[in-house]
Amino acid sequence: MDRNFALEFVRVTEAAALSCARYMGRGDETLADHAAVEAMRQSLNSINFTGTVVIGEGERDEAPMLYIGEKVGNGKGPIFDLALDPLEGTTICALGGNNALAVIAIAEQGRFLHAPDIYMEKISVGPEAVGVVDLNKTPTENLQNIADAKNCHVDDLTVVILDRPRHEGLIAEVRAAGARIWLIGDGDVSAAIATCMPDSGVDVLMGTGGAPEGVIAAAALRCVNGDFQGRLVYRNEKDRERSKQMGIEDLERIYGIRDLADGPVMFSATGVTSGTLLSGVHFMRGGAKTHSLVMRSESGTIRFIEAEHHFDQMPTY
Repeated sequence: MDRNFALEFVRVTEAAALSCARYMGRGDETLADHAAVEAMRQSLNSINFTGTVVIGEGERDEAPMLYIGEKVGNGKGPIFDLALDPLEGTTICALGGNNALAVIAIAEQGRFLHAPDIYMEKISVGPEAVGVVDLNKTPTENLQNIADAKNCHVDDLTVVILDRPRHEGLIAEVRAAGARIWLIGDGDVSAAIATCMPDSGVDVLMGTGGAPEGVIAAAALRCVNGDFQGRLVYRNEKDRERSKQMGIEDLERIYGIRDLADGPVMFSATGVTSGTLLSGVHFMRGGAKTHSLVMRSESGTIRFIEAEHHFDQMPTY
């Protein structure tokens, strides 16, 4: 995969972040998401490639979202599959919270799991704990294995968990095990990546969140030598039927990181609101500053890019 595409796609997440950041804290999730979607779509269609959205924001009849199966790019150049979220943390942005991102992952055709838009049980860790987590084990067992791998005690670990009623039992067990907990409102892609960043203070992500976000997180972790496991969670028979329609044969399967995102992968994220991973968009007279993360699995390169944008010299998104 041509490394020059890494900078092409960071412009895509920058465009989405710049557009939706205008609506930070204004309480309108729909408006913020729409702005991100339209900017990302327009930017993608200016790049010399043929792309298919395999992880997007919904089905075709939910337009104007970047829907699953949508074709993007100008139809020239290499063929890629895309896993994207123009605004990961829509509620965060609308309420003016932390850790909203514009994210996109790129892989060769057929390398991403076509995950249905349902829940997924997840566990994410950094390089020191690769291979020691298992969703068949209890949270207590996984925490002890992570602590052993990192040569520390369980009470030294910090676990990120989405603050949801469905996690009451998980939270109680993690507390009983002695680990610290960081509860977040949204944005588990950012939290999963943070497990691989030594200065983040995050050791493991646990809990249930969106399956599409699980694929995006796995793609990002492929670039930083982290580890990820996911297992689809079905709330009803409709979820099971939808999974089968998307080609899921073993409904109880535990997916490893390469089951979710295989082959060469590129990942780009731009901060919309400030958080542990990236700074948010900072508007100034006549322009704005953005903070982005760009990674490639082939080289292991991690780039943090600070860009200054002048609105009178750039496209209107």
